[in-house]
Amino acid sequence: MNLVRVFLRNMSQQAKYQPLKRVGLIGVPFEKGQKKYGVSVAPAALRSAGLIERLKEIDGLDVKDYGDIEVPSSERPVDVDNMAHLPLVSACNKNLSDKVAQVLKDGRVAVTIGGDHSIGVGTVDGHYKVNENMILIWVDAHADINTNKTSESGSVHGMPVALLVKELSDYWPYLPTMDWQVPKFSIKNLGYIGLRSVDKYERLAIEKYDVPAFAMEDIEDYGIHKSIEHVLQRLDPEGNKPIHVSFDIDSLDSLEAPSTGTPVRGGLTLREAIKLMEIIHATGRLRAFDLVEINPALGNDSDRKRTIEAGMSVMMAALGFSRRGMTPRGVSDLPVQTYHKDK
Repeated sequence: MNLVRVFLRNMSQQAKYQPLKRVGLIGVPFEKGQKKYGVSVAPAALRSAGLIERLKEIDGLDVKDYGDIEVPSSERPVDVDNMAHLPLVSACNKNLSDKVAQVLKDGRVAVTIGGDHSIGVGTVDGHYKVNENMILIWVDAHADINTNKTSESGSVHGMPVALLVKELSDYWPYLPTMDWQVPKFSIKNLGYIGLRSVDKYERLAIEKYDVPAFAMEDIEDYGIHKSIEHVLQRLDPEGNKPIHVSFDIDSLDSLEAPSTGTPVRGGLTLREAIKLMEIIHATGRLRAFDLVEINPALGNDSDRKRTIEAGMSVMMAALGFSRRGMTPRGVSDLPVQTYHKDK
């Protein structure tokens, strides 16, 4: 009987919230949150590979390309230890936050193409301005919840979650140029999928605040369906909150997506990632989706094509592409021809 109730509740929720069919695409050619060249060209590479045309093939999807946000090219030095290129990261994310908020106010799903994962500060901040009850699903091999005191690299792409959540605001020094961003998002509305390379202080934060986190070993035990259903149930038991997914391509196994800066073996299969996004799409509540850390400058031509194709496949699943096939636009019925046997 309990299973029947859960099934009926899930069916009623899916009927209540229909997926938005309007999408706003934002490019963020930014790479200063990490140390390798190339991730900044990902928006251009994805567009060149036909991303917009493929998205428009999804039945009924209205796609508007808002172009690339302005990315600053120069910075003034600031006195903050172990936090490389903070002024550039800050300026980029401020512009991005404003753009994401605009797309959402236009009634569209905000789809952001990075760039490195430091841009998650801007996408989540912009989403929170519009939907304060949002929940965040961070799909990543890494937790990205280091501060400048706990980070081993000093790269901000490992710090965006810690910059966003209000529970960790007291662990930061004063950050010049970041006055525009006030941490208001609660860690109670955060969940992880795909973790497999977590620093010890990150693990401490996840355990201290009881963040629902399904690492790869958990996904192996329970499967991707039960894993994301558990996270959604924990964060949103009533099933009515807007969802933001920040998807790092390194959450995929490096055989699936080799052209990324911090690849880790043993990750999600592409099939698992597509299923994950199909489940989230079916809730009807996806309002923002980030795709980050694709680096076309790494690997050979085959690696680049495989990684870009994987990223596009995950994004298309998030926005309603069906592996069962799509009906052709403007066609409601197949022609029927009657055959008569010769007498």
